[in-house]
Amino acid sequence: MKAADPLWTPQNAKDIELLPVGKWWDAVSAPTTVADRALELLGDRSGAVIQDDTYGKMYWLIRIDTATARSWRMRQVRVLTALADEGTLLGVPPASWGAEHRTYWRIPLGPDRYLTDINHLVRALRQALDDVLGPTPDGRQLCYRCQLPTDEPVPVAIEHSSSVASATVYACPSHARDYPRAAVAQAVRGRTR
Repeated sequence: MKAADPLWTPQNAKDIELLPVGKWWDAVSAPTTVADRALELLGDRSGAVIQDDTYGKMYWLIRIDTATARSWRMRQVRVLTALADEGTLLGVPPASWGAEHRTYWRIPLGPDRYLTDINHLVRALRQALDDVLGPTPDGRQLCYRCQLPTDEPVPVAIEHSSSVASATVYACPSHARDYPRAAVAQAVRGRTR
């Protein structure tokens, strides 16, 4: 969604400011690897995007109270919105901050880049999740590390054996980052063959 003039712009010009989600906009967060692919798919249809390299996430600003977005069920994608009994804050960098900072405007806020249309965003995120994480596994899986079931399993390795069957190793989103990188690269290579 493109607005002629943003209803809001960051006021603080010196540091990150914690602002309430649901006052001017809601937000959608995704891991940076997934968000990078989604940005490729969105092209010029993306609105402003905040990249937070400290936590490995990106945030799109979307229209407030988008009931459709709140009903999304996508791995590692979160919709941030104001709730009846609690508030949510988002760290917003000054408008002038670029990639020299750990949190910055990946796509700067401006008159032609403000809110992202959720219809374009949901399609891009679903495709990006499939491209980056592979197809959604059926049902819950156990995390290799904490051995707890997760509704958002991330395939981190595919164990090949001499038999026809092979096992897939899953992790919960928090432990997927800890899995040895060589194993993740091997899993990706195995999936693309």
